[in-house]
Amino acid sequence: MAKIRVGRVGEQIKKELSQLIQSELKDPRIGFLTVTGVDVTNDLSQAKIYLSVLGDEEQKVNSLKALEKANGFLRSELGKRVRLRHTPELIFKFDESIAYGSHIEKLLGEIGKNDSN
Repeated sequence: MAKIRVGRVGEQIKKELSQLIQSELKDPRIGFLTVTGVDVTNDLSQAKIYLSVLGDEEQKVNSLKALEKANGFLRSELGKRVRLRHTPELIFKFDESIAYGSHIEKLLGEIGKNDSN
């Protein structure tokens, strides 16, 4: 029962944070950013936010710095939108799975070319 609630809260946080980052944050350092996932602890005290940033390494670092600076604002706005007794602490991390997947796809494509020759 508790796992179902944690999952629902995680999905709601993901939805609201995506909306907040796109519409409310005006920091020019934030590039094209997507919230790919949210892992919430069982006691709802922490939420790990997984992000995918389009661009080079410098843009990723700048986006992460801007989000860390806006952490308090995001947490307070999230508390207003999601009715919880305590708003979880937000921890931002990069989601490397998309880049890893495209790298594997590229390697498989190269293997396919070599086999056909």
